[in-house]
Amino acid sequence: MSPGITRRGAGTLLAGALATPAIAQTPPWPQAGPIRFIVPFGSGGTTDIIARIVAAEMSRRLGQSMVVENRPGAGATLGTGQVARAAPDGYTLVLSVISAMVVGKVLYGPRVTWDPDADFAHIAMLMSTPYLWLVRPDLPIRSVADLVTEAKRRPDGLTYGTSGIGSMPHLTAVRFCRAAGISMQHAPYRGAAQVATDVMSGTLPLMVDSLTAASSNIRSGALRPLAHSWPERIPDFPDIPTFRELGYPDLVVDGWSGLAAPARTPRPIVEKLAEAARDSLASPDLLRRYKDTATAPGRLFLDDAQRYVREELAAWTPIIQASGASVD
Repeated sequence: MSPGITRRGAGTLLAGALATPAIAQTPPWPQAGPIRFIVPFGSGGTTDIIARIVAAEMSRRLGQSMVVENRPGAGATLGTGQVARAAPDGYTLVLSVISAMVVGKVLYGPRVTWDPDADFAHIAMLMSTPYLWLVRPDLPIRSVADLVTEAKRRPDGLTYGTSGIGSMPHLTAVRFCRAAGISMQHAPYRGAAQVATDVMSGTLPLMVDSLTAASSNIRSGALRPLAHSWPERIPDFPDIPTFRELGYPDLVVDGWSGLAAPARTPRPIVEKLAEAARDSLASPDLLRRYKDTATAPGRLFLDDAQRYVREELAAWTPIIQASGASVD
């Protein structure tokens, strides 16, 4: 034993040396605990339901629970921003949606302190859906041409509802009205469900909504679709024309949702998440659930998903700014 070191001191040093590796060691990802999956909308909506289906599929493939947490507010930018500030350790993810990553970023301006590209690692596009004009079946408006004729006959006399100012349905309607040279009154709501209720009850004549949200009412005949915003017709709804084929070539809009982590999340973790997302999107059960809600699975992953979000922000920014939409 070295001079100046007592037996008791030597024992303390040895115990400390043995304890240090145990303290420093942490379970490899994702074994340390459940993965938080932030959905920036309230619970119970169609997007929330689909996000939970994806989370369940991915949980099985990762061997770890993905716990959905609803964090609505400020046009979906509130919950999204919480993930931008989270630790980049793979244990906090967000449902990245066009309404936050693109629309909210532009509408809320400096109040959104995070960047959709620089502050997130985009892992996968999970789902997409087009937007449609929908009317009450008893109205004598059976086509987009009828809608334009009626709007020109009654300037500012037609009112349409959407899920809110600056929402993708609202921006789709603004783009359509400008392209058609018509004007209609906008009735913004706090969510799409009440808009549909008011249209079906006769309070409103028409609305714009996503196919995912409206599919059951279309199938039941409660709402009549006039046209949708995808470039091609949809096999499950072959009778609904596209805006493009009706003479509105620039009115192509995709309501997408994806999966993202905070920027600087280690690449191996991001790649593992992308693999789990890819496998989940090919699951027969998930595809059946998607088909039930007329939702298309995403097909972009990792760098392609990152590039897509960047391109969407660049394409939509001038359109949103020109629309005059404001959250103030």
